[in-house]
Amino acid sequence: MPKKDYYEILGVSRDATLEEIKRAYRKLAMEYHPDRNPGNKEAEEKFKEITEAYQILSDPEKRKRYDMYGHSGISESDYIHFTDVHDIFDVFRDIFDSFGGGFFDDFFGTRTQTRKAQRGIPGSDRKLRLKLTLEEIATGIRKKLKIKHFKVCEACGGTGAKSRSGYTVCPVCNGTGEVKQVRRSFFGQMVTITTCSNCGGEGKIIKEPCNVCGGEGRVYGESVVDVDIPAGVREGNYLTIRGYGDAGIRGGAPGDLIVVIEEEQHPFFVRKGNDIYYTLLISFPEAVLGTEIDVPYINGSLKVKIEPGTPSGKEIRFRGKGLPSVDKNSKGDFVVKVEIWVPDKVTAVEKELLQKLLKEGKNIKPDIARKAN
Repeated sequence: MPKKDYYEILGVSRDATLEEIKRAYRKLAMEYHPDRNPGNKEAEEKFKEITEAYQILSDPEKRKRYDMYGHSGISESDYIHFTDVHDIFDVFRDIFDSFGGGFFDDFFGTRTQTRKAQRGIPGSDRKLRLKLTLEEIATGIRKKLKIKHFKVCEACGGTGAKSRSGYTVCPVCNGTGEVKQVRRSFFGQMVTITTCSNCGGEGKIIKEPCNVCGGEGRVYGESVVDVDIPAGVREGNYLTIRGYGDAGIRGGAPGDLIVVIEEEQHPFFVRKGNDIYYTLLISFPEAVLGTEIDVPYINGSLKVKIEPGTPSGKEIRFRGKGLPSVDKNSKGDFVVKVEIWVPDKVTAVEKELLQKLLKEGKNIKPDIARKAN
């Protein structure tokens, strides 16, 4: 697809002055800038298109070649290839400021504001795995956790300096935490802002490091924190405890403590969602005649009524006796699954009774013909 005419893209005549080209570009850039058209791909493409046109028409030598040979007189090396549309923020600043200082900052807000020197280097998050019993999960619990992490150095208060006069302003960035590099281009002046490598963006240099932490403002140690675990949590859930990760270097913001929940396997119960399952073994006579049995329950017991003729595999459900949801709006069920226990050994007396029952009993054997149908 052939490229559009650059003069047509900017909406200027072929004899337009450099100032007219700048004004046209400035007007279109304000209209199609991505910050003013969030999520609009067409505006972003238009923005790139007018930038490409401006790169050629704002440079006298490139414009001369373009006027003589059109697009065939321009090579790829004549363009600045940006990896991101916001890479040209610094270029825009000089163009717009030339039409009235401060307008660019007012329009685009804090994106182009000069960054303040940061305070220290942020600390990392810490992860801790916490095993809970089903009983603890059912009611919720407060846990006292011991964590090993970097703590703020008490000797220097986290500054890393031996005393208040133990540091000085960085001589490279003069306390701003950033370094500006200015170079000339066809746009005018191009300003590149990078973090000062001498001070790491802090704006100051420690000349007298703390004897305890060696200038980091933190030491490795142990802390204790109380954590409230809500009822109903499950394997893989996690809680974020703000500020209890590693302390930052020289006053940087602390990281967080991530508490990951793990469930201990229960000797009697199986959890399925918010339901709790318990397998109850009963004898054949109990299944035939019916009975009442106390079964273990979370922090107690429940009486279960076995109706006469209860088959193996029957589930008896106690509504609302399971685990609560974390939001506490609902509860699961406690489910007793009945299984008929078959002994692998019997006494001589038991064997005789069973043989007699098998011989004389009318209802203890299934009707094979009826079952087949």
